[in-house]
Amino acid sequence: MSEISINERRERVFIILAGFFLCAMTLLNVVGITRFIQLGPMALAVGVLPYPLTFLCTDLISELYGRRRANFLVGVGFVLNFFILGILWLGSSIPAVDPSQQPPWQVIQLAEEIVLPNGEVLSQSAELFQLLYACTSGAVFASMMAYIAAQFCDVQLFHFFKRLTKGKHLWLRNNFSTLTSQLVDSFMVISVTFGATFLAGDITVAALLVLMGSNYLFKMAVALVDTLPFYYCTSKLKRYLEIDNVRVLA
Repeated sequence: MSEISINERRERVFIILAGFFLCAMTLLNVVGITRFIQLGPMALAVGVLPYPLTFLCTDLISELYGRRRANFLVGVGFVLNFFILGILWLGSSIPAVDPSQQPPWQVIQLAEEIVLPNGEVLSQSAELFQLLYACTSGAVFASMMAYIAAQFCDVQLFHFFKRLTKGKHLWLRNNFSTLTSQLVDSFMVISVTFGATFLAGDITVAALLVLMGSNYLFKMAVALVDTLPFYYCTSKLKRYLEIDNVRVLA
């Protein structure tokens, strides 16, 4: 196979991995804490479900393409967080249409007073976008802080363990880097997202710890389970992309 064909194949695989990474990250920010689900003993924000996939993607890119590509993708994701936050802010800043022209689902009547994650109190009615913006904007800000810390931590630890083991023991660098970085992520995203609610006295320390614990327990379980897919994808992709075990792509 020609060098041009091999390079094209490599770039296609990188785009696919980057696409899954950015899609999972965007889902976390958009659906965020709009709904909590009960998954066995764990109470999880629905946005957390696709998030562990981001660590699998960065680990694969780190293994196949090197640290520079992985850090580049993390940087792109961070910029996209600002883009999402900017669009949400723009949507909240532009006046809504006249009430008589609003579709029936745009305004929701509230049965009782509620405190939004950003600390705003609503008593009678609220726009659907207002509710989504209050949930999402706080989650985006929290995820931006957690994201930049956790993802860069994941990439750095992955390569640290790779150097330490001289390129052997895939399971070690995959699991240790992911488990550590997701602990950072779980603590930061919950504490920042619900910080205002906690200070207002509407959520207890015990509830925060349950959310952090459930969040991390789910991510830890997924991180351990994705060891086999990581081994399988690494083995298959190294042959498919014609990458040897010594070097990685720049």
